[in-house]
Order: sequence, then C-alpha cells, then structure tokens
Amino acid sequence: MNPSQSQTSWHLAAGAAAAMLLVTIGIRQTTGLFVAPIDKSTGLGIASISLALAIGQFSWGAIQPVAGAMADRYGPGRVMAAGLIALSIGSALTSFTDSTLGLILTIGILSAAGAGAASLSVIMGALSHRVPAAKRGLAAGISNAGGSFGQFVFAPILQTIIAGAGWASAMWLSAVAALAAVPLAWMLRKPAAMVAQAVTQGPSNLSAAIKEAFGDRNYILVHAGFFTCGFHIAFLVTHLPGEIALCGMTPSVASWSLAIIGLANVAGSLVAGWATGHYRSKHVLFVMYASRTALILAYLLAPKTALTFYIFAAGLGATWLATVAPTATIVGKLFGTRYLATLFGMTLLSHQVGGFFGAWLGGLTFASTGNYQWMWYVDAILAAAAALTNLPIREPVPLKTQAA
Repeated sequence: MNPSQSQTSWHLAAGAAAAMLLVTIGIRQTTGLFVAPIDKSTGLGIASISLALAIGQFSWGAIQPVAGAMADRYGPGRVMAAGLIALSIGSALTSFTDSTLGLILTIGILSAAGAGAASLSVIMGALSHRVPAAKRGLAAGISNAGGSFGQFVFAPILQTIIAGAGWASAMWLSAVAALAAVPLAWMLRKPAAMVAQAVTQGPSNLSAAIKEAFGDRNYILVHAGFFTCGFHIAFLVTHLPGEIALCGMTPSVASWSLAIIGLANVAGSLVAGWATGHYRSKHVLFVMYASRTALILAYLLAPKTALTFYIFAAGLGATWLATVAPTATIVGKLFGTRYLATLFGMTLLSHQVGGFFGAWLGGLTFASTGNYQWMWYVDAILAAAAALTNLPIREPVPLKTQAA
C-alpha cells in the first residue's frame, strides 16, 4: 500500500466503520425504550427485563475479546458479517418472546453478542490495519461519531414505531437494518498487503500478548477506569427512560433525550479523536470522566423538567462514546497494533461487566425503592473514580509499532 493509497483508503475505512457503528450502536443504545412496552405487553416486570438487558450488556462485552481474536487471525470482515446476521436474527426472534428466559436468549445473548462482534474491538483493530498511526485517534473519533449518530437516528424512529405499531414491529426494523449493513463488512476486511506486512515488534503470539498485557499495571488501570465507565453508561441507557417517566414526562422526552445524547456525541467523538492526537490520552479521559461527575451532581440539584433532561443529555453526549478513542489509543501505545482487537476487546469486556451491574442494579434499586436515587449517587462516585484511575497510567508518547 503506497502513501497515496493509504491516505485515500483510511478515509473510506473510517467512513465504513462509522456506518457500521451507526447500525450496531444505534440499535444497542436504544434498548431502554423497550423496557416499559415489553413490561406492559408481557407483564414480566422491570426487574426481569432489566436482568435480560444486563445480560445483554455482559454478552456484548464478553464477545469482544473472542471476536477480536478471531478478527486478528481470520480478518475482521467475516467476523463483522456474522455478527450482523446474528444481531438481525436475535432482533427478529425477540418480537416473539413473552418470557424472561426468551428475552435472555434473544436480546440478552444472541442480539447482544451479534452487535458486539460487529462493534468496537473488531472495528478498532480493522482501522489499525488501514489507518496511519498519526491518524488513528481521528479515525476512531469518526467511527465513534457514526455510532453516536446512530443513537440519534434510531431513538426517535423506534419510539415512533413503538407508539404506532408496537414494540415487536420496532424490533423487526432493527433486524432489517442489521441485515442491510452486512455489505459494509467487506469494506473493513484486512487488506492483503497488510496481511503480508506482519508487525515485527511486540509479542510474538496472542498468548504472549495477553500475558504481557495483564502483567502491566497500566493495562489494569485502563480496565478499572473502563469498568466504571460501563456501569455509568449502561445504567443511563437502560434506566433514563424510566427516570424520565418517574418525573411525569412522556416517552417522547425519553426518546429525544437518547437522541440528543447521540447527536451531542457526534461532536464529542470528533473532538476526542482530535484531542487524542494532540494530548495525552489519559488526560483526555480524566477530563471526560470528571465532567460526568459534575454533570450528575448538577442534575440531582436541578428541577426535573424536559429542558433539564435535554441539557443533561447534551452534557452526557459530549463524552458518551468519546472515551473509546483515547482508551484504544492507550492500549495501542502500550502493546502495538498486532493484537489490538483482542487486547482492546478485553478492556471492553471489563466495560461491559460494569455495564451488567449498572443495568441490573438499576432494576433492583427501582424494584425495591420505587426510584433510582441511590443509583445516581453511586454513579457520580464511580465517574469520579474513573477520572482518578487514569491519572497514574504511564502512557508512552510514541506507538510501539506502526503500520507500514
């Protein structure tokens, strides 16, 4: 791949990644809209539905290192195509489900794992093979902006369909959208030239890479910060619609709040991608997590009006998925790009373990107290902990390895 081809193809790769995440993140980040309609239709209860969605949070993360390892070995295109097909099938089958076990198997495992296989770890690995080292932060920001825009697009559309035709019809729309995205996987396959140009520095095989990573204190700190990030995001994406309903507002306020989060994160992801190329990634992460803490505390003190939720959503959106670019960049700086899909996939697993607890404990808290007050306090504390956890990371200035 000569320099002119490289400069041209990385823009196309970033655009394809953004379109892929538009679908997979757009679908996954709007599942909270289905909680009340599924409860009303099936009578399963908020706690049971929250358990299924919490398992979905974990499944999405658990597949990341597995999908990343498969992508590192066989190429990302096939892995993402299989994931999109699984997401489509899972979404379609969810529309026929009326039991807790059924929800766990469909939306909790099949859909979530499919979305995860066509999501961040594999995409970050694919971009690392197509994007010059100096542009990887920006490319990650562009792709994340696509996922955020997907949330902006899907939230109002799905809410409109839920209100007009029912939640099952909205699930079918998600199934069709996932299937339509399959051709994008071809655009993100590993180039033959890059397969031949194996990275010569860094660990010699996957097991050595994993052993080296988990023996590195900096990598553990990355995991700790991303765990708390997952808790924070999963709680909000699952239970923000319920919080809004508790405050006496209509479902449209919830759908537009989720949409605003997505729209604001388009700008936030692009800014984070740019900042990652100009500042230490750990400092970028510190600022983002600290801003979440301040925003939650401000929300708790503010009057609960539609405008409050829209402002809160815009503030959250500024950092929503923007943490991905600097986090992936730190992992790439520490260990190179050869096994980035796998190693970043493991950090995403930590993120989603936190996500499991955020979604599940939110449901349990509501079931036992009738509100989410204690969860907001925990959420603020964990956001502050995530900010502080990133500061001790010893982040290398140059990448250890760079694609040719």
